[in-house]
Order: sequence, then structure tokens, then C-alpha cells
Amino acid sequence: MGILEKISEIEKEIARTQKNKATEYHLGLLKAKLAKYRAQLLEPSKSASSKGEGFDVMKSGDARVALIGFPSVGKSTFLSLMTSTASEAASYEFTTLTCIPGVIEYKGANIQLLDLPGIIEGAAQGKGRGRQVIAVARTADVVIMMLDATKGEVQRSLLEKELESVGIRLNKHKPNIYFKPKKGGGISFNSTVTLTQCSEKLVQLILHEYKIFNAEVLFREDCSPDEFIDVIVGNRVYMPCLYVYNKIDQISMEEVDRLARKPNSVVISCGMKLNLDYLLEMLWEYLALTCIYTKKRGQRPDFTDAIILRKGASVEHVGTSTKYSPQRVGLTHTMEHEDVIQIVKK
Repeated sequence: MGILEKISEIEKEIARTQKNKATEYHLGLLKAKLAKYRAQLLEPSKSASSKGEGFDVMKSGDARVALIGFPSVGKSTFLSLMTSTASEAASYEFTTLTCIPGVIEYKGANIQLLDLPGIIEGAAQGKGRGRQVIAVARTADVVIMMLDATKGEVQRSLLEKELESVGIRLNKHKPNIYFKPKKGGGISFNSTVTLTQCSEKLVQLILHEYKIFNAEVLFREDCSPDEFIDVIVGNRVYMPCLYVYNKIDQISMEEVDRLARKPNSVVISCGMKLNLDYLLEMLWEYLALTCIYTKKRGQRPDFTDAIILRKGASVEHVGTSTKYSPQRVGLTHTMEHEDVIQIVKK
């Protein structure tokens, strides 16, 4: 039995198993096995790389955004509107067959936008060019999931399932679990909170499935078995995601309002160029970038060449802040957007 067949069998077993106290250990083991097989499935294929079937795009600019969605939702049109890159757009599916990079120039930053080939259901199993798409998506700072507003929530749930199965966690934080394998001493298990989803026995069973018999485990929050498995596997990617509903000119105002109020969501129309400015503002916030300008002693600030940093960056990275009124601060001073800095040599 191949890996795909094993994954299918486990998924069917999980689906038909009722979730209750009596089955929690069985389900925990099934999920651990499923995670192992999925990891094997997504390992790079030597034959594929030798034939040059993949696509790698050099990371450039101040941030990278992956544009993901089903075929014909408007990704190529969006890329053409937001950047100077022309991505072929048509009314038929699978227009984009390679990874097309573009650059959004916004608030002094260069944001690399990747128009990835349309994901189809089953991308995690290598259908279409899903494996290559996913590999590039994992390197992004933010995912824009473009959806067809006329098709309800079907596309979103399918895409979330595909990305979840390959270790991409959208709008989630890394589980607060301390885990460290050891050479001996057995399993040391502790928690600082009351656990309602995982027990010490279940943790031990999951660890044994991964051939781990000596480790320190400390739960600092009430995590699920899936989240504990994520910690063991260790290659999960946690990134913010903006759900962008395109083609709102084709649905009712009531539906537009409903979609716009959903968390992490923006409604747009590429065809009519509606709400694109607001999308850029939201993208800037999700990238958590800040723009800093430099100033030489005795000269005016240089507003032509900004330094782009992550929010929370301190003066240790750049120097002395002089926003509004000059002030001398320490290296731990947090920089704010559009601060002006001057390096002072003692």
C-alpha cells in the first residue's frame, strides 16, 4: 500500500470514529500517523528536481506575499493592477502555469507579490502543481487567499484544508509547549494550566508513535493533540492570511456586508477596481512593517530612501530616534513608523 492509500485509509478511519473520551487515544494515534505520512509525501522528489519541474523565485524586496487561490478567481488581474508585472489573464482556467513575481511599491517599501498557479483540490497530494506552489507559499511573510465572492465559502474551506495538511497554519500562533528530546530518563510531563484536550497518557502514546521515549514536555496552554503533534514535527509555518473576496460587483450588498465583516477579510472587485486601496492598507498592517528615515548631522532628513524594518525593531538596529523633537534614547527604544534617526558617534 502506497503513502496516498495509507493517508486515505487513516482519513476515513478518523472520519468514521466518534469523538469522545473513549476514543481520544485512538484518534490521537491516528493523527500522529497521518502527520508522519503527509510529511513523507511532501519530501522533495529527486526525479522532479532533475527534470526541472519545480519553480524557485529569489526572495527580494522588504517582504514576500503569496497570492493563492483556485483558478480564475482574479489573481493575475490583481497582480497586473497592483504591480508593473503583466500576468496573463483570461476567462478560462489554469492560465498561470509558472510562478510570476511582481513588486508592490507602497509607503517606501518594495513588497514582492507572487502569483502562484491556481491550487486545485488535492494539491497536497501533488495534483496540478500543488507541491511546488506550497513550497513557495511556505517562504512568504503573508498569504493573500483570493476567493470568488460568488461561490460562498466552499473555496475557502477547501484551500484551508489543503494548506493545513501541508503544515501551513493561517492566523494561528505557535503552540506554547516546551518540548525537548533527551538521551535518557523517560518522559517528563508537566503543565502550568488545566488540560482539557491532552492527557499525560495521550502525550506518551503520540511520542511513542514517533519513536521518542525520552523527552521533557511542558504545556503552558491548553493545546490539542494536533497542536502537540505540530510541536513534535517542528516544521510548521505560522503566518498571517488575508482572505480577499473578489468579484463583489456580482453579488448583493447584503452578501458584501456579510463577507466584509468576517475576521481577516477584505472585499474587492478587480474588474471595477473597488476597495484596492483599503486592501493595501490591510496588507501593510499584516506585514507589520515600519518605515524609518535617516538624517546626517547638520542636514535635513533623507525622505527619498527609507529603511524598512519589522514593527518592534529597536534603535539597536538603526541609531537615535528624532521624531517630532530630537531626543537621545537607548538601544532598546522601539522605532515607530516614519521615525527619523541620526547615528551619533561618541
